[in-house]
Amino acid sequence: MAKVKPFKGVRPPRRMVTEVASRPYDVLNSAEARAEAEGNPKSLYHIIKPEIDFAEGTDEHDPAVYDRAVENFNAFQQRGWLVQDEKEHYYIYAQTMDGRTQYGIVIAANVDDYMNGCIKKHELTRRDKEEDRMKHVRINNANIEPVFFAFPDNEVLETIIREVSAGPAEYDFTAPDGFGHHFWVIDDEATIERITDEFGKMPALYIADGHHRTAAAALVGAEKARNNPAHRGDEEYNYFLAVAFPSSHLKIIDYNRVVRDLNGLSPAEFLEKLEYKFIIEDKGSEIYRPAALHNFALYLEGRWYSLTARPGTYDDSDPIGVLDVTISSDFILRDIIGITDLRSDKRIDFVGGIRGLGELKERVDSGEMAFALALYPVSMEQLIAIADTGNIMPPKTTWFEPKLRSGLVIHKLD
Repeated sequence: MAKVKPFKGVRPPRRMVTEVASRPYDVLNSAEARAEAEGNPKSLYHIIKPEIDFAEGTDEHDPAVYDRAVENFNAFQQRGWLVQDEKEHYYIYAQTMDGRTQYGIVIAANVDDYMNGCIKKHELTRRDKEEDRMKHVRINNANIEPVFFAFPDNEVLETIIREVSAGPAEYDFTAPDGFGHHFWVIDDEATIERITDEFGKMPALYIADGHHRTAAAALVGAEKARNNPAHRGDEEYNYFLAVAFPSSHLKIIDYNRVVRDLNGLSPAEFLEKLEYKFIIEDKGSEIYRPAALHNFALYLEGRWYSLTARPGTYDDSDPIGVLDVTISSDFILRDIIGITDLRSDKRIDFVGGIRGLGELKERVDSGEMAFALALYPVSMEQLIAIADTGNIMPPKTTWFEPKLRSGLVIHKLD
């Protein structure tokens, strides 16, 4: 069963939150972080992307860069830009995008739960990316940025979310990208106890986004446990920072593909090969969006096509075989185009649905890409089914939006 706890969050004063809060470290490059933080010494980028304090071109993995992260974290606290709460709290964090608001509970999740599979994953992680975040957690002795969890809908927790969010928010602002962020502190002891109890009844939590950060946070906690001869199991390093959302609140958006060439085929030959596995409809020059599971949108030579997978190309009883990313990877990218490794092949690129299908059209029309393929989004039910069966999703399957804003609350490991 899931074990969570409240914690003494390290947070910016209300008047400073918009200056401190930032996008997550992994959604922008060093140059973009440098530009966003320009003229703002309070930006969290000075902690999560500290290479911006060095000359352009400085390796973000240089030891001096990690050292600067902890120097800046300490300085933020000394200057009162980040202040630790005096008592342990849970927090409610809500995000608004396109008129829809999703509400999560900020928790300290348990390291052992990750190690024993109670916190379930659906993606593979890369050791080099894990190690980078492990260094960042170790040197700061804190989880500076949260990970993004989902949990099965729970009426008790839903009621708590409604009651707490009906009151005045501690933070309430719209970020430069237009997304709203709302944050409440839960102070009532009985409510805190109810939250702990309800999570304790759950057989599992699910990583929605942030697999590398989750692995890094858990591995550092386990490392600290091994290195502490007096380890008891209730130390703060046994927990890490997460925002957990009821699964029905979350919406996965499409994650699309653009491909540089047709593997030596003419457009007509390509379409002819597609007909073996797909029913093809010419939709003309107006953007076409996939209408349902097993329906794809193809953009080729200025025209949009509907591709509907023929029976036999998918297995609705198989949590992986039912995925449209599996169908497209097997019967289009592998069998026709010759792309077998989505992680490393330079002939393919991926475009999150937040950018819109217009970007797919632009990249093909520019001549950079030969064709684009838009997929129907994966559902939360599919994600949970894959995690529950111990399967791993193919690469570049899910895209969650909006991303968690970093800097609203930090979790120290001591």
